[in-house]
Amino acid sequence: MSNPGEADLTPITSMRQLAEWFAAGSKPRADWRIGTEHEKFGFRRSDLSAPAYEGDGIRALLQGFEAFGWEPILDNGNPIALKRAGGISISLEPGGQFELSGAPLADLHATQMELAEHLRECHRVAGPLGIGFAGLGFHPLATREQMPWMPKSRYGIMRRYMPTVGRMGLDMMLRTCTVQANLDFGDEADMVEKLRISLALQPLATALFANSPFTEGKPNGYRTLRGQAWVETDARRTGIPPVVFEAGFGFERFCEWLLDVPMYFVMREGRYIDAAGASFRDFMAGKLADLPGERATMGDFADHVTTAFTDVRLKRFLEMRGSDVGSAAMIVAQPALWVGLLYDDAAQKAARALTRDWGAAELAALRQAAPRTALETPFRGRSLGEWARDVLAIAGQGLRARGLGEEVFLSPLQEIAESGMTQADRWLQRSAALWGGDVTPALAAAEL
Repeated sequence: MSNPGEADLTPITSMRQLAEWFAAGSKPRADWRIGTEHEKFGFRRSDLSAPAYEGDGIRALLQGFEAFGWEPILDNGNPIALKRAGGISISLEPGGQFELSGAPLADLHATQMELAEHLRECHRVAGPLGIGFAGLGFHPLATREQMPWMPKSRYGIMRRYMPTVGRMGLDMMLRTCTVQANLDFGDEADMVEKLRISLALQPLATALFANSPFTEGKPNGYRTLRGQAWVETDARRTGIPPVVFEAGFGFERFCEWLLDVPMYFVMREGRYIDAAGASFRDFMAGKLADLPGERATMGDFADHVTTAFTDVRLKRFLEMRGSDVGSAAMIVAQPALWVGLLYDDAAQKAARALTRDWGAAELAALRQAAPRTALETPFRGRSLGEWARDVLAIAGQGLRARGLGEEVFLSPLQEIAESGMTQADRWLQRSAALWGGDVTPALAAAEL
C-alpha cells in the first residue's frame, strides 16, 4: 500500500488545484466501473471469540492468503493488508474485521463471481485455523474490551482521538461491518447530481440493509446499531453535509468543506505523525504545531480525503457507505441498488425527481431515526418501506435498461421491501421462535 503523503510531493498552491484532484476522477460512460467493498467478523468456531492478531489468528490468516497469489502490505513489519493484480485488496479494520476491496468491474455478474471466489479462499485459509466469517452489521456478542486491536499505526491515533468526539467512535471502529459500492461519475455536474441523490437515499439504504439488532448477547432496541454508531461518531466528518444541497455546489465547495474537517495524521518517512484535531488550513499555511514551517502537499491532501466519513464519500469516485453487511446475496444487492439508480440516465433522472426537494435538515432527522425503526420510519406522510418500493422500481428499470440481466440481484431487497421484514427483523424472529431468546447462535448462523 502506498503512502500518499509521500507519493505526491507537489505543493498546494490554490483551491482550484484541490478541486482538479477530484475532477481527475471524471470518466466517460464507457469507462464507468463497479467496485464493491465488504467487511466481515472473524470468529473462532470453538468459543465464538474474536481472533487476536498473533498466534493462529489474523496474522496467520493474512499469511495463508499468500498461497493464492496475494502480496503482503506491511506496517512496522506487521502484515496488515494484502494486494493482488487487478486492483483488488484485503485489509483489516481496527478490530480485525476482514475487508475485501474489490476490483473495478464492468457488471454485477462479475461482482458476484469475485465475491464467490473470495469466500472460497476464505474458507480454504480460515478452515484449518478454526475460524469462520460472519456477515452482521454489529458484533452480536463481544464487548468493546473483548475485541482485539490490529497493529496498524493509523488506528492508534484514531483510538486516542475518537472518544473525544463521539460516544460510539470506538464501537464503530471495533464492532461494525459494512458493505459499500464505489461508482464513477462523468463530470462535475454528474458528480453533483449523483452525490445529491445518493446522500438523500442513504437513510433509506440504511433501513433496507439493517442487520445489527443484537449487542453483547441481547437485543439492543435497534434494527441497525451500526447505523446508530455512525450517528454518534465525530459529527464534523460524518453524516450528510448540508453544503452538498446548496446552490453552486461542486468540487471547489466540497474542498472548502473538507478543509474544515479536523485532521488525523501526517505521513512522513514512513511514520504517522499524530495531528488529530489540527486544521488542514493551518497545515497548508505552514502553521501545523508538530511540523512548523512545513506546508501540506497534494499527497497530504489525498490522505486527508480518506479521513472524511460522510454517508457518501467523494473521492475520485463515489463511495456509498450507509449499509450493514449481510448475506452474500445482500452484499451483491448493495451495488445493484446504486448501479440501477445511477448508471442509467432515465433512472438517474427519476431518482433525482423523487428526491429533488428533500432538504438537508429533514434528511439529518431521518438519518437519526432510521437505525431504530428502519422501514417503519415515517417520512413525508409515508413509511420508508413505501418509499423503498418506489426506489427499487426505479433501480430495477435502470438495471433492465443495461440489458445484462442484472436486475435479478435486487431480489433480496424487493423481498424485504414487500414484506417489511429486514434482516434484523428476521434475526429477532429467529431468536424468539427458535433459540428461546438466546442470541449466541446468531454469529455462526450468519456465516458467509
